[in-house]
Amino acid sequence: MNPAAKRGQAVRELKIPGERHPEKAHRPDQAQPKKPEWIRVRAPNSQGYEDTRAIIRENRLVTVCQEAGCPNVGECWSQGHATMMIMGEVCTRGCSFCNVATGRPDALDVFEPGRVAHAVEKLGLKHVVITSVDRDDLADGGAEHFAQTIRAIRHRAPQATIEVLTPDFLKCGPEALETVVAARPDVFNHNLETVPGLYPEVRPGARYFHSLRLLQRVKELDPGIFTKSGIMVGLGEAHVQVRQVMDDMRAADVDFLTIGQYLQPTPKHHRVDRFVTPDEFKDYERAAYGKGFLMVSATPLTRSSYHAGDDFAQLRAARQEKLGRV
Repeated sequence: MNPAAKRGQAVRELKIPGERHPEKAHRPDQAQPKKPEWIRVRAPNSQGYEDTRAIIRENRLVTVCQEAGCPNVGECWSQGHATMMIMGEVCTRGCSFCNVATGRPDALDVFEPGRVAHAVEKLGLKHVVITSVDRDDLADGGAEHFAQTIRAIRHRAPQATIEVLTPDFLKCGPEALETVVAARPDVFNHNLETVPGLYPEVRPGARYFHSLRLLQRVKELDPGIFTKSGIMVGLGEAHVQVRQVMDDMRAADVDFLTIGQYLQPTPKHHRVDRFVTPDEFKDYERAAYGKGFLMVSATPLTRSSYHAGDDFAQLRAARQEKLGRV
C-alpha cells in the first residue's frame, strides 16, 4: 500500500495537473505556441521501448524521462537507456519550468539503491545517469542515498560508468556534497537551468551562485571527476546572458555544457518566450568550445542525459587529448 494511504491520507492522483502541481493550479494559463518542425519527435512504438518500460516497471523505479515529460523518451528507451530518478516522484520545490510533481514526499525507500543497480545490470548499461527530486525535507538532501545508489551500481554492474545529476543541497552542510563526491561518480552534473536574472521566476527555490559554487567545489574535492551543467533557452534570456553563464561555468572549471530548448509542459508552467533556431544553437556551441569546454551539446532537443553515454566517451577522449598536449 502507498505510504500516504497507510497514514490515512488521501492518495494524490499525480496524472491530474491540479494535484500534480498544486502550487500552479491557480496561475493563469500561458499560451503554448506551436512547435516548429525541428523539435517534433515521433511517438515511441519500438520493441526496445517496451522492453525498457517493462524493466522499469518490474523494479518499481521512477524515471525522469517520464516524470519530466522528456521529448526524447522514445529514442532513448528504444536503445535501453533510461535516467533513473531516485528518492521518489514528488519534489519539495515548485520550479515554474518543471513537470515533476510538487508536494511532501514519502520516506526514502532503503531498498531503492539495490533495485536501481539490478535494473542497470539487466539493461546492460555501459553508462547510467542517476538523478533525483529535491529533498529539502532531509537533513542531507538525500546525499547518502545517492552514495548508496552509486555503490550498489558499482557492485552489480562494475562495467558501467556513473553520472549523477544532483540537487543543489542548498539547505545542507558541506558534508552533503562531500558524501556524494566520496562515492566517486564518473560525472557530477548539476544544472544551472537558466541565466541568473530569470531565477526569481524560473527557479525561485534555488540560488545561482550557490549552484555555481557547488560545481566548483566538486573539482576542489576530486579533480578527477568530470563536471557538467546545463541550461534551457527560450525562457526569455538574452544571448549575452547565455555567454556570461558560459564564462561563469568555465571559471568554476565545468567540463561539459548542455544547452536545450525549453518546452512548456502545461499551460500553467512558464511560457515559451521563443523557439531558438538550430543556427543559434550552432553559434552557442562554437562559442562554448571557444571558451574551453571539453564537451558541448547544444541542440533544440538536448537534455542533460540525452546521448549521455556517447558524450561521456567523447568527454574522456577530449581530456586525454588535452593532457597529451600539456
